[in-house]
Amino acid sequence: MKSLWNTEDAAALIAHFAARGIAEDVALRIYSSRLLGSDPRLVQHGGGNTSLKTQERLVTGELVDVIRVKGSGWDLGAIEPEGMPAMRLQPLLDLKRIAHLSDEAMVAAQRSALLDAASPTPSVETLLHAWTPHTVIDHTHANAVLALVDQADGEARAKELFGVELAICEYVMPGFNLAQQVRQVVEVTPAIHGVILLRHGIFTWGADARASYERMIQMVTRAEDALERAGRQRPRVSSAPQPSERFAARILPLLRGALAENLGEGTWKRIILERRVSPQILQYLQHPDLARFSQAGPATPDHVLRIKPWPLLLSDLGEGSTEQLRGRIGAAVRAFKDRYEAYFKRHNTRVGGDRIALDSNPRVILVPGLGLIGVGARHSDAVVAADVAETNASVIFASEALGPFLSISEAEVFDIEYWSLEQAKLGKSNLKRLSGQIVAVTGGGGTLGSAIARAFAGEGAEVVVLDTDLDAALAAARSVRGLGLRCDVTNARDVADTMAAIIARLGGLDILVSNAGAAWTGPIGSVSDADLRASFELNFFGHQNMAQAAVAIMQNQGTGGVLLFNASKQALNPGMNFGPYGIPKAALVALAKQYAIDYGPVGIRANVVNADRIRSGLLTDPMIAARSSARGVSEAEYMSGNMLGLEVRAGDVAEAFVSLALASRTTAAILTVDGGNIAAAVR
Repeated sequence: MKSLWNTEDAAALIAHFAARGIAEDVALRIYSSRLLGSDPRLVQHGGGNTSLKTQERLVTGELVDVIRVKGSGWDLGAIEPEGMPAMRLQPLLDLKRIAHLSDEAMVAAQRSALLDAASPTPSVETLLHAWTPHTVIDHTHANAVLALVDQADGEARAKELFGVELAICEYVMPGFNLAQQVRQVVEVTPAIHGVILLRHGIFTWGADARASYERMIQMVTRAEDALERAGRQRPRVSSAPQPSERFAARILPLLRGALAENLGEGTWKRIILERRVSPQILQYLQHPDLARFSQAGPATPDHVLRIKPWPLLLSDLGEGSTEQLRGRIGAAVRAFKDRYEAYFKRHNTRVGGDRIALDSNPRVILVPGLGLIGVGARHSDAVVAADVAETNASVIFASEALGPFLSISEAEVFDIEYWSLEQAKLGKSNLKRLSGQIVAVTGGGGTLGSAIARAFAGEGAEVVVLDTDLDAALAAARSVRGLGLRCDVTNARDVADTMAAIIARLGGLDILVSNAGAAWTGPIGSVSDADLRASFELNFFGHQNMAQAAVAIMQNQGTGGVLLFNASKQALNPGMNFGPYGIPKAALVALAKQYAIDYGPVGIRANVVNADRIRSGLLTDPMIAARSSARGVSEAEYMSGNMLGLEVRAGDVAEAFVSLALASRTTAAILTVDGGNIAAAVR
């Protein structure tokens, strides 16, 4: 590991913050914190913390000693000065006189010392930073250090490697007691440059931000070198074969179905998957001792908040029919939940029975030959779980080169997982109505498709934008933080590959908005067979291709689903010379009704939106100008020529698709969005 300190970058940040009145030492503290937080080998998703002791003025003008510590909810990699709230130092030092302090009292004391009452709650390790008499302090959960000390003889190994430079402390739960332990060690050995917390992490300190940061890098590099030496002595593990993507396409929807929660009456709480298949992960999964060390606990207590005490290990899926695989996966998920519920009951009784159980679903699934899978209510949550689990696996794999990996005890794991101060890091879920659901939008790069993507993303869905124009698909996907893919809905191979890609990225599919289309015009008696067939290929068979593939995934998941088709007023109210477009659309309405009939019994709903006069790739500005001129009206009058006298916009149509997705008791419906055209009205 190399120091990334760059004098020019540091100076630029000093100048940037000086314009906001931020002192140089605070700017450098932010700079080095970001360096630490941006390296996943040191810090994962909000982990770690840093501090600075300095002086600042109160509103009265009085200059006082303060300490700035990372605040709860802030990520070191992107931290701002506001994320390191300042506290008066003396009230925190006064707490050293107290022998015992509850968690709640500790947090209250820290908040009462804040210079700005609106600041985020400081780290649970604030007192450790405050009581350690050094200007700058850094704390990380460095992979290499954890791999070294997560051993039965971890203390001896750490002493041998770090000598008198770093003190070694036994594991103590973070908070007041850990602060006391480290304070006592520092008082006895004041010349040390930091502390190793067994099965937890490392602290380093220095007179300024650069000294502490580079000391952290130096110590972690020393641990990395020791692990590299041990790794050279480890028997080589043969390269793991690449997993079968065909097998993944079968397994992942079954997993999503097994992990979904049936809320009753056709309503499901679904989850998102994030799969990792790096060579290192595949090697980890084929290790002969995987069943032992994968279940041994987290590499550091911080990990348990994201990945639970252990992952679900699916090591014996084998081959078989879909129903056989569904049964094996379902049994494994139930066994995991039973184990977790027993763990909770056992330790909740131990601590007095006042804890409230978290959900018992796994956060991580290990499938040898398939990959490591993160589980979350949103894709972002699944990514965090997968990131932390991948780090956890890396630490364990490296640690096993030294000897059997050793985590903290199960009781200690529970105490961290159900510690209110740590759970506060997770924050409120703020789940929306379609959180956990995956929606694919065809024709998603166009005006209407983009609006549909935005509407579904606004309701919390994970959005996949599909279009024959990849650049347009990617642009629309970026706007909703979704996935953009090229897909020609008229090409069966394209459709199959696209669905496999969606499964590989997110785990399955819940909602299809089949929106892609184009208009062919001309008198029906003179239209060429080629044009009519081309129109049917896109405006009918394209929808059938997508729906057929979507239904196969939905059936494997076993949690129902939604098919939404974009038809046209032409399906109900044909216009002159629009037969080549309207006839396939009329067939599309019949197709939707057939899907509703055939798949309603398994909870798959099929509905249609009929829209008219929407500015889009079908109704362009030149077309609007030509049509309004031909009718002798203004463009505004033409676009608002309906019963309501209002122009219908793409967002209005998008809202209709969302409403049908949410209408759990509606299927085979046709929802007209045209401002009022009685000739196109269904009833």
